[in-house]
Amino acid sequence: MSTTIGTRPRRLTTLLNVVLGLKQTRVVGVEIDHYGLIIDVRPATRLPRCSGCFYETRKVHDRRERKWRHRDLAGMYVQLRYNLRRVRCPHCGVRAELVPWAEPKVWFTREFEDALAYMAQRMDKTTIADSMRVSWQTVGDVIERVVARSRSGDALDGLTIIGVDELSYRRHHEYITVVVDHNKGAVVWAGEGKSAETLNEFFKELGPERTKRLEAVTIDMSGAYIKAVSEASPQARIIFDRFHVQRLAHDALDQVRRAEVREVKGTPDASSLKGMRWPLQKSPWNLTPRDNDTLDSLERRNRRLYRAYLLKESLCELLDHADKTDGHKRLDDWMRWARRSRLEPFKRLASTIETHRDGIIGYIETRLNNGRVEGLNGKIRAITKRSFGFHRAASLIAMVFLCCSGIVMTAGHMYPT
Repeated sequence: MSTTIGTRPRRLTTLLNVVLGLKQTRVVGVEIDHYGLIIDVRPATRLPRCSGCFYETRKVHDRRERKWRHRDLAGMYVQLRYNLRRVRCPHCGVRAELVPWAEPKVWFTREFEDALAYMAQRMDKTTIADSMRVSWQTVGDVIERVVARSRSGDALDGLTIIGVDELSYRRHHEYITVVVDHNKGAVVWAGEGKSAETLNEFFKELGPERTKRLEAVTIDMSGAYIKAVSEASPQARIIFDRFHVQRLAHDALDQVRRAEVREVKGTPDASSLKGMRWPLQKSPWNLTPRDNDTLDSLERRNRRLYRAYLLKESLCELLDHADKTDGHKRLDDWMRWARRSRLEPFKRLASTIETHRDGIIGYIETRLNNGRVEGLNGKIRAITKRSFGFHRAASLIAMVFLCCSGIVMTAGHMYPT
């Protein structure tokens, strides 16, 4: 059952025109049913346009009533209603006309979708679905459409320095590859997977001309990414993220510690290594007085573990303070020391560093790292957690672009101004 509101209709439709704030749209009537408001609208222009090619024509094939979901008004469910014309376009055939309030083949107004996207940048999808009275799947579909129409221009234009990293989702069984523009600090591309083929898809989209303009690419020591960058953009300098290199040194130190603990297990010396794990891994400026006392006594308690600690700290210091003039020499000196240390984990680390030497020297000379990429990845992980996971890579990628590519959704999208 519905009720037509007929009291002072001209004043009411004028009021609704202002309240709805729809451009190039006229309100011609309104009804109330058990769901909420049904507002009759029509385009402000007389002649219809083809929704496929925007061709203006007078030839109308037929009319069909259609409703679009709009933002709630005073807590009431709102739908826009219009007898949509199907036009005979000389280019596209019979197509629905273009309407100013919604995209073709979409059952929601642009204002509704923009308001939903504004909320998606700030809260989880389940809350949005409950607040906007739509399904969980609809939230993801709307986000994909908003991202598609909100990304102005070509995000891949002007790239010179990029960072590449992978991100896991769905309990670490699935991955996406994320490409970040170092100059803008924004995600410019994302694709499903973490293989060389995945990154090659980025280079295909970038094109040979723009690929030749790349100057540097920061990555971790992934063999797949190294292969893809080397083949697609051989002139770009590959720079390995210093934090991944430093992580290898921390892992090597922990391997030495565990080996020493196993060796002295059950002997009086076992107590001397108890509680050593975290003091060994901390940065010097984070050590407590008690940690300093523990490390001071390590040299006489266990010289092998103390040597491993010095190797780790010296590599970290090298990455922090070496410059273009002495970076090569200091890195070579460190590798010679590691090979003579009689510590197998550090011998292997020296071999790894020698294999990736040019990329590490690239960091020392340029000071570029994957800090921007890792920071955005942390934000993406927070989005994934907030959304309680994603079933499809496309949904996650849409959220990545919505929140991390520079798209700005303001409160004006949520409330009419």
